[in-house]
Amino acid sequence: MNELEIISRARGFGDKVALRTENNEHSYQDLLTRSGEIASALLGESGDLREARIAFLIPAGFDYVTTQWAIWRSGGVTVPLCISAAEPELEYTLSDSQSTVIVVTSAYRDKVVSLSEKLDLQLLVVEEVSASFSDKSLPEISPERRAMILYTSGTTSKPKGVVATHLNIQAQIESLVEAWEWSPDDRIPLFLPLHHIHGIINICSCALWSGAAIEPFTHFDIDTIFNRIKSGAYSIFMAVPTIYVKLIQALESMAVDERDMLVNCFAEMRLMISGSAALPASVHEKWTGLTGQKLLERYGMTEIGMALSNPFHGERRPGSVGLALPKVEVRLKNEQGDLVSVEDEPGEIQVKGPGVFHEYWNRPDITAESFDDGWFRTGDMAVIESAYYRIMGRLSVDIIKSGGYKLSALEIEATLLQHPDISECAVIGLPDDTWGEMVAVAAVLELGAKLEIDELRRWCRDLMSTYKIPKRLLLVEALPRNAMGKVTKTTVHDLF
Repeated sequence: MNELEIISRARGFGDKVALRTENNEHSYQDLLTRSGEIASALLGESGDLREARIAFLIPAGFDYVTTQWAIWRSGGVTVPLCISAAEPELEYTLSDSQSTVIVVTSAYRDKVVSLSEKLDLQLLVVEEVSASFSDKSLPEISPERRAMILYTSGTTSKPKGVVATHLNIQAQIESLVEAWEWSPDDRIPLFLPLHHIHGIINICSCALWSGAAIEPFTHFDIDTIFNRIKSGAYSIFMAVPTIYVKLIQALESMAVDERDMLVNCFAEMRLMISGSAALPASVHEKWTGLTGQKLLERYGMTEIGMALSNPFHGERRPGSVGLALPKVEVRLKNEQGDLVSVEDEPGEIQVKGPGVFHEYWNRPDITAESFDDGWFRTGDMAVIESAYYRIMGRLSVDIIKSGGYKLSALEIEATLLQHPDISECAVIGLPDDTWGEMVAVAAVLELGAKLEIDELRRWCRDLMSTYKIPKRLLLVEALPRNAMGKVTKTTVHDLF
């Protein structure tokens, strides 16, 4: 039988623990059995879903993995949804992906039931799938098939669906497993979002590919994580810079004896990684000073998986994202379109390799524009310093990186303009020690209107995810514009 490599590898790990929570342990065989049952339920009378898009709204844990595997094993394309997404965001993703089914746990059924009716989607509650489905034979899955659509914000007013094939996903996993030397003995916590490549590929997929054990959490709770670290639960730890800032603040506020115990436990881990946003060199150095651990910083994005990484063996430089990963080619091109051939000259990062995504869903023109002779244009600028890449910033001022998320200023602006008191607005990112950048908005109000930030944030809750909601509001009489009438974001930034 031609089955996916991640499934055939799982068979070899059998009764080994794959997922461990406070109350349960699930083996690799449990994942295979349950995903087979859910796959059979998804297939129904069909023999193959033939790349039908199947959305799912499920928190981290056994049900998430078994649903993901079930969609793949039945021939479908996974569309993981953000747990904290507001209804308009969910509706957009479901409609744009042309999903036919939405899978949920019973706890999330009420969040999507009206949407499933409105969009005429089949609603499948995983707890209601019985073991009686397990006898159905599953289709053979070619690695060239589409496997997953992740929605990413960028320079458009609406997120784009990034399509990856099974081959793309396998290449991304194999590159990281080789570079970071994953093994069946590894143990890792998972508290990062599972609609984001960091959680899906770097943690969940790499661990399960390798026969490692995952401890999933629905969210990051510092006391719970500290207690597990004290018990020596983990060999690898991955987080975004925001979390490392919070860990440092917590450690520095502790009594010396308790801090020393935790610091020793952190020091015993074989690898600690930071990603999804730039790690300030000061945070890198402070963490090393506290724990003795040199954080490994890497660079990637939804469209390419990971492309650059500081070495597992060798120098890990603060402020640098290291070298090209295995099976990944990276180059820089300057603004004149010439290849950068000297150190310290800035250029756009362009990436080629088997891990680069297949296409933007239903956006052939944007897909074509995003490549330069087969090289994906990331939109990020970098320089090479003594062979290591250092990120300089982004080509577009309309991309904000906050708390590990890449946000579209244009998407947030489009939502804010629905507010009855806002006539015009410009959204930017402001530097923030904890979040990297915070979302801020300069707004022109309708005549006679009044608006404060707390009132605006309350209004936003039903329309956008919490991490997109502005943290600062500046009221202005007019937005600064250039001679062509375009809002100048650099001047807006100066206004704050």
